Amino acid sequence: MLLFSSLPLTWVIAIFCATAAVVWLTGTRLSYLADAISERSGIGRALIGLVFLAGITELPELVTTIYAAWIGSATLALNNMFGGIVMQTAILAIADGFVVHAAITAFPRKPTPILEGVLLILLLSAVLTISMAGEIVLWGYVGGGAMILAGVYALAVLLLHKFDSRHDWRPIGLPPKAAVSDPSGRPNSFHLAPLRALVLYSFVASVLILVCGTLLVEAAEAIAVQTRLGRSFVGVTLLAAATSLPELSTTITAVRMGAYTMAISNIFGSNLIMVLLIFPADLFYRDGAILDRADDTARLALVFGILVTAVYLAGLLIKKKRRILGMGLDSTLVLIIYALSLYALLQVSR
Repeated sequence: MLLFSSLPLTWVIAIFCATAAVVWLTGTRLSYLADAISERSGIGRALIGLVFLAGITELPELVTTIYAAWIGSATLALNNMFGGIVMQTAILAIADGFVVHAAITAFPRKPTPILEGVLLILLLSAVLTISMAGEIVLWGYVGGGAMILAGVYALAVLLLHKFDSRHDWRPIGLPPKAAVSDPSGRPNSFHLAPLRALVLYSFVASVLILVCGTLLVEAAEAIAVQTRLGRSFVGVTLLAAATSLPELSTTITAVRMGAYTMAISNIFGSNLIMVLLIFPADLFYRDGAILDRADDTARLALVFGILVTAVYLAGLLIKKKRRILGMGLDSTLVLIIYALSLYALLQVSR
């Protein structure tokens, strides 16, 4: 029995909003923690954004996906994951509005985010193919495709780590380095804290996000049942939006600090982790291979995820671009595609 199934809809919505607010506030501090850890440890911002920041901000998706799979709601689990990919990429477009000097994709001085995007498109295409062709169960009820995707993700992280340390690629036409200073002028107070304290603060933030993530999936499931909107649409929109709040707050904060590479790597890294989450979801789902339960809504979300990632890859390669409504042309296109995806997903889920 679901935790909030007997509560009135008004109370469920209030719980949903309250837990989402905690996730937002916790995520706001994570960018400062990640930036301080990068400075103290000497690890590049691209790798910090890809692994550390993306890993923590993906905890709500980890909790909601595994819990939804455990209670047998494969539709909610899959649509939360795949809908979150488009949602989180749109977050990067929103963060672009906080950049003053140029489009956010004009700043990275290393090609690591481009490789991240390429690997993301390859993995999303593989997920789409497996969901359409069907899984092959290799161990109990776990699909072989889910296992392979988890292994490929690990190899991708190793490749990106090695690639990030190389310096054999130099873009031209970048904004001046002065443009990447913190536009708010506010210092990062975490820079004064020792590395051990930074790790402790990160652990506390992780626990908060884990607890709130569990409450979010319970509330979203209750909202889906009581409003009769359906688990597919609620998973791909409401739940995906709520669990993407850490990415929104951390990405905007990173942009305000001038950590543009970390912001981009945070989003691409979070989307890569979405692919990794298929394996633990498959382990906890006991009614067969979970990718075999992917519906048209999930597949359409994957297609839109590939599309918005491709748009940003073009933006990262074309450094000089027009700005529209305070954002780069690529971000404007991503927001338009995201709006169209919501309409298309609503039509398919009916």
